[in-house]
Amino acid sequence: MRGRLAPGELDERLGLRRAVPLARSRAEQFDDLVLDAVEQLEERWAGELAGVEFAVEDVPPLPSSESTYDPNVVTDSDVPLARLVQAAGDGRGGGTPARIVVYRRPLEARSADRTELADIVLDVVVEEVAQLLGIDPDEVDPPGA
Repeated sequence: MRGRLAPGELDERLGLRRAVPLARSRAEQFDDLVLDAVEQLEERWAGELAGVEFAVEDVPPLPSSESTYDPNVVTDSDVPLARLVQAAGDGRGGGTPARIVVYRRPLEARSADRTELADIVLDVVVEEVAQLLGIDPDEVDPPGA
């Protein structure tokens, strides 16, 4: 059998078919899990999360000191899973917004399948949002909600 393995999408504007990837990469699938977690929290905390940036990095940077990470880092057995970077002003009314960075590879290593990974990602994002807002994680995402 010859031909395309995956059908293309019709680009109506150009009148051409574009190739469609057969599968999304693991990194793209992980990005989707983080977006799903953020969307779930935004239903309740939209105002508080309006200026917060969310990012994904493959692996965490090395700690600034010999053995510890700063308190804004969520760790498991001294392995960083996510980090909160507080907002910073530049003194002229501008600055950088708060940012929550989720580390993909350590979280993937702690999960057996995609469902467990989604649960872990949500837990880590909830922990960081709770730290940002200065409240208990159970308030951010109540159990059974």
